[in-house]
Amino acid sequence: MSIKSALAKPFAKRVHYTVQKWAKKPFETQEKVFQNLISEAASTQFGKDHDFISINSHEDFVKRVPIRDYEDLKPYVERVVAGEEDILWKGKPIYFAKTSGTTSGSKYIPITKESMPYHVEAARNAILLYINETGNSKFVDGKMIFLQGSPILKEQNGVQLGRLSGIVAHYVPKYLQKNRLPSWETNCIEDWETKVDAIVEETLPEDMTIISGIPSWVQMYFEKIQQKTGKKVGDVFKNFNLFIFGGVNYEPYRAKFENLIGRKVDSIELYPASEGFFAFQDKQQEKGMLLQLNSGIFYEFIKADEFFNENPKRITIKDVEIGVNYVMIISTNAGLWAYNIGDTVEFTCTKPFRVIVSGRIKHFISAFGEHVIGKEVEQAMQEAVLGSNIQISEFTVAPQINPKEGLPFHEWFIEFENEPDDISALASKIDVSLQKQNSYYFDLIQGKVLQPLKITKVKKDGFQEYMKSVGKLGGQNKLPRLSNDRKIVAGLPHIN
Repeated sequence: MSIKSALAKPFAKRVHYTVQKWAKKPFETQEKVFQNLISEAASTQFGKDHDFISINSHEDFVKRVPIRDYEDLKPYVERVVAGEEDILWKGKPIYFAKTSGTTSGSKYIPITKESMPYHVEAARNAILLYINETGNSKFVDGKMIFLQGSPILKEQNGVQLGRLSGIVAHYVPKYLQKNRLPSWETNCIEDWETKVDAIVEETLPEDMTIISGIPSWVQMYFEKIQQKTGKKVGDVFKNFNLFIFGGVNYEPYRAKFENLIGRKVDSIELYPASEGFFAFQDKQQEKGMLLQLNSGIFYEFIKADEFFNENPKRITIKDVEIGVNYVMIISTNAGLWAYNIGDTVEFTCTKPFRVIVSGRIKHFISAFGEHVIGKEVEQAMQEAVLGSNIQISEFTVAPQINPKEGLPFHEWFIEFENEPDDISALASKIDVSLQKQNSYYFDLIQGKVLQPLKITKVKKDGFQEYMKSVGKLGGQNKLPRLSNDRKIVAGLPHIN
């Protein structure tokens, strides 16, 4: 065992103790975060406009600060981007994380000197808590790869601008610099396919122990390794035993990954976003990710079923219930206030508070009043292929409102790695699972308003071709699991 590996264990134990300290006092922790945010921002333009000096409680906050999405907050953000100080948070941000918005064009999410450390600390703590739980620290001696965006930053009125993953690349601890791949030069390659090819060449001779990234893009990397070597990834990298992922649910990819790797490996799920690092998996055998209550973020929640009501009720962690689908609203030390990031979450536990990401409030199908969400379609797919040799590379779902014949239906566009012998039998299994999960969908099927779902096969690499065609191949880009219209599926090439 190396010195680095040996030292990792006491460090992990100390971090575990620190995390447990605030996790066991969730309400006091969040109240302290809330009061600090209001106090620190009282003299900002936003604080003055919303009378922060008179806010003493969550009830006061709800009265004075309405829920906003990026479009609503944009007038303030534009002033920050223009170089003004003390607008949303004191001073100026140190970075803008540039993201692609579906309706807003490019978004500029501020990152401040107060918020930046938490982006780095949470990812570090996720690994350290894994070490503390499992006792496994040998991987710190091997090579680690993080599939991410380019670290090249631009400047906008004195503030550095780039993708979040590229910004975070500048904060890799010194003790991990020698272990980290890809090289700086390779990481700066903009074209994703060229970049992955270069990463394959760099990593093949190395002792890779940790691989991290969004599952769909890591899958592309694994497939290229297999094509290059003719071997399973686990045979190429014999000490690879930890996969770290975020951005999408891993379960639809798990069977495919285990086939590509050739064996099971431990995994850690993260919940990072440009707006903040919200949660990470703290236990291997527990469902859900530990909500980061001590990271300069104050959380509010609105029941997803009530979100589009005129005055939906905003609650704190004190009043959340397990198994309810909530829209998550955040206020942060980067200057986002009662901000709707668009994600929906469910609590799996409240001692401590753990969540799963159940979908996007804008990504659903309710063309007929069924309000089917991402978690439901992913679970239906997972149940339908369980115990079979069917492997799914990617899928998305859209409503078919005007079929050539018969009733409307949900159309599932699936790219198979291993196809089922009977497509209609798979469709039936998925449909039964969806009916069990969603009573509205059940009623529509039973009431003959909808016919059972249909599957359309997508050509191999069809989804990658689509993402490339819309300029969203690689990086932090993710394919929506479902849509309320057919814009995405209309652009899918080569549907069989």
